[in-house]
Amino acid sequence: MVIRYNYLWADDAASGLPEASKERPSAIVVALADGSSEILRCVVVPITHSEPKNEADALEIPPAVCRSAGLDAARSWVVMTEYNEFNWPGYDIAHVPGKDPPSFVYGFLPIGFLQIMRERWQALRGAGLSRSVDRDD
Repeated sequence: MVIRYNYLWADDAASGLPEASKERPSAIVVALADGSSEILRCVVVPITHSEPKNEADALEIPPAVCRSAGLDAARSWVVMTEYNEFNWPGYDIAHVPGKDPPSFVYGFLPIGFLQIMRERWQALRGAGLSRSVDRDD
């Protein structure tokens, strides 16, 4: 799922900024239910139009996937080297501009692309190459 989210970049959080500078599309990579409660823990990665400096840091979203996910036609990348974590639904979810009725969901990622994205994120995270920002703090 692609949602509108007030994504806080890891560098901004490390420099002491408590809030993000703008809302952006973000892809839910993982949503885990806490077995002892009804809390759903989500991990989101940011989507950007900025081409990455290092190709390994991001995954380009094919145009057909952008369309199915409700994104615009400009080239887009999913940044895989950082992520935000929060308890669903979280206070940083925002409405997608122009959606009627209002919704925080842009659209959905095809399962094949979601699997590729999740595997790349897990590999980078497992190798210690991604940074997390806990948005519930």
